[in-house]
Amino acid sequence: MDQAALKQHFEEILPGLTFPENKQYPEVIVPVDKLRAFCDHLKNSQELLFDYLMCLTAVDWNDHFMVVYHLSSTIYHHTVVVKTRIGNRENPAVDTLSDIWKTAEFHEREVYDLFGISFINHPDMKRLFLEDDYGFPLRKDFTDESRMIVK
Repeated sequence: MDQAALKQHFEEILPGLTFPENKQYPEVIVPVDKLRAFCDHLKNSQELLFDYLMCLTAVDWNDHFMVVYHLSSTIYHHTVVVKTRIGNRENPAVDTLSDIWKTAEFHEREVYDLFGISFINHPDMKRLFLEDDYGFPLRKDFTDESRMIVK
């Protein structure tokens, strides 16, 4: 399925989506409250079968976070970038997708550890690398009191 056909299919699933320009893969921004249902459809729709979560990360834009998912179909060989915007910087959270794609379980813990974004209903939401009281080093407002990281 080419980019235009994928975009058309996504629009049928959830009208009103945003499609930023991306030359490599089709990209779609999904509202945070619709993300779980949208991704469940991507995984289980026989026309799409996005069965592989390749990458999950986040971006800090100072006033909001963007969680970014790279999904691929090993059957149809198409890829999509799904993004969701989280406006709450004090308690950022999004539903887990680890029950849809098992690979999300580790990636979500890494995003939690480095950005402080919680994944609701994650089976083991705890830090991977850092101490519980360290802070979140990939946030733009992070300061390292121990001076181990100098900006």
